[in-house]
Amino acid sequence: MARIIARRNPVAFKTQALHVQASPEVLRYSPVGDPLNFEQMLALRQPVEIDDPECFELTVANLGVSADITLHWQQREFRLLVRQQRPDRGDKVLKLLSGYVPAHELRLPLLTLMTELAEELLLETGQGWLPGRYQEVWLPAPYADTLPADPKRWFSLTPHQGAARAVMCRELNLLERPRAYVHLPTNSLQLVYHMRLAPPPCNDLSALHADEFLDAQSGQLHARLDHHQPDLYLAELRDGVASGRLFTLEQGELIEQHPRHLALSEAFAPQVGWVIAQPHCSWPDGLLLSQ
Repeated sequence: MARIIARRNPVAFKTQALHVQASPEVLRYSPVGDPLNFEQMLALRQPVEIDDPECFELTVANLGVSADITLHWQQREFRLLVRQQRPDRGDKVLKLLSGYVPAHELRLPLLTLMTELAEELLLETGQGWLPGRYQEVWLPAPYADTLPADPKRWFSLTPHQGAARAVMCRELNLLERPRAYVHLPTNSLQLVYHMRLAPPPCNDLSALHADEFLDAQSGQLHARLDHHQPDLYLAELRDGVASGRLFTLEQGELIEQHPRHLALSEAFAPQVGWVIAQPHCSWPDGLLLSQ
């Protein structure tokens, strides 16, 4: 049964469109125009086309940010994926942990990603819920009042690998070197940060995903989790290559899953230059393409 772990009043989300300039060496984005609310942003997420995927200029609707996380667990490696129903696109996908970047964090999108990970990536032990650290910085604790923390242990996130080509916000170089792509079907710029996740030694770890929904009666945003439907999946890697096997992690036990009618999000589709043209890609082929 799903459990509500937080209730809050919706914050008026504001972002800005971005002017993107791409060359073979660097992609630069600059916020432009008036602030956009969520509905205005969605209205701009319409398909676009470009002639040269290596060299172009266009205005995109928004900036999105994702974490491509490799988990080390009991001398095995897995990529973390979450399941999402997308009514606006008519599909159900496995995707990276991700979120929209608000206007005040467009120059520092890694801050948005830290908040998203704190809200969505939940690791539980028999002693409580694990706080998280990215390098030397503690992640926020949005559920401190409802999910008691493990008092002695935490999980660690570290940068894994940087992209070969630079990404800049105006004149600011993003030092973490995320992978960047413009997604043509949604007219959006996406940044993907590669990370490693190391949990503490324990034999009863569970991995869950929390999601938010708008409660029609109260008008509040509710965050929920469900131990019976963790919705956080571990895609196995063998020698760094996807095996095509998918698991959930429940009280230290890997439970193999056999999803039906699932696809992978566009982050796993073939990228040409700075561009991804597909709305999604097939499971599990995209895991091999995105290695």
